[in-house]
Amino acid sequence: DISQWYKTLRVPYNSDQDTVRAAYINLVKRFHPDSKSSETDVNKFREIERAYRNLQDKFCRERYNKNDCEGEYGLYYNEKNDDESIDHTAPQHRQYLSYDGVGSGTPSQRQKQHAKHRAAKAVENVTNFRINKMQDDSNKSLTLKESRKKAKDIQTKFGVDRLVEDLIQESISKGEFDNLPGKGKPLKTLQRTHNPYVDFVTHKMNEVLIDNGFTPAWITLQKEITEHREKIKARLIADRGKIGPLPLSQEEQLFWEETK
Repeated sequence: DISQWYKTLRVPYNSDQDTVRAAYINLVKRFHPDSKSSETDVNKFREIERAYRNLQDKFCRERYNKNDCEGEYGLYYNEKNDDESIDHTAPQHRQYLSYDGVGSGTPSQRQKQHAKHRAAKAVENVTNFRINKMQDDSNKSLTLKESRKKAKDIQTKFGVDRLVEDLIQESISKGEFDNLPGKGKPLKTLQRTHNPYVDFVTHKMNEVLIDNGFTPAWITLQKEITEHREKIKARLIADRGKIGPLPLSQEEQLFWEETK
């Protein structure tokens, strides 16, 4: 009985939570078994504690109902839908998660568009790098005006190149190059130089880097291997010239084995 709980804690009926808590603390000091009070009573203390816990649960339920599912300290918050009759529907337009969200159409079309986007991005990055490098070098020997003029010339050069490329693409789309021999076939130079085991986009990016003065790591490594092989071959030829023709003597055979 709720009234009995208030009576046990010796507070008026419908007292607030702070009043109940203060009364509980005072009674605990008097009846707790570990207190030094002369009124210590285990059974009385258990009755007081039970009444206090029940009233705390009552306050919690009242607050939960009052705040519409918000609960004490927001621990029992439940989100409510404004209209539960509306079923969830998937969005009609979703951003592509593959190919960095570039392109549209079928997967194969988007792959081609993504390859062109990467190549254009690489050209743009190389252009910006060259402009920044030119500006850094020019600050040491040229005035600010000359530096800006040189940067503008580089931008103009690449702008003209892009314009020419656009004009070529426009002419191709109009069919002005249909009478050229080899139309629709890959270039012979591409067939000769392109490694079939290398991705086409990677191959084109390496070409862009090489054309702008950069050397990919695999080209540097191949050059080092070739130079090292030529040095070894030259050393073996020189050492072989120090000994006579076949058959070799025992000393010459020993020398040749040590050389190898």
